[in-house]
Amino acid sequence: MPVTVRIPTPLRKLTNEADSVTTPDGGTLSQLIDSLEEQHPGLKERICDETGALRRFVNIYVNGEDVRFMSGIETAIDAGAEVSIVPAVAGGC
Repeated sequence: MPVTVRIPTPLRKLTNEADSVTTPDGGTLSQLIDSLEEQHPGLKERICDETGALRRFVNIYVNGEDVRFMSGIETAIDAGAEVSIVPAVAGGC
């Protein structure tokens, strides 16, 4: 069963404006990001820094759970999972 990945508006230019994409299988978040990069070049550099770690301003949720409180980039992604990429929002007065 494929994994559904929700794409935020700022990254949709890399997915031909699709608000979600699918990958064929799970594995780890790192593997999923590599699969997304193969399908949509340029996506990985927006999500991960040069060391392969998640960028500070990008939040990723697997089935509603923040991966930073799970196993981070090595979080297991089960078949049929829903992954959401959410850019951090900052503001102030």
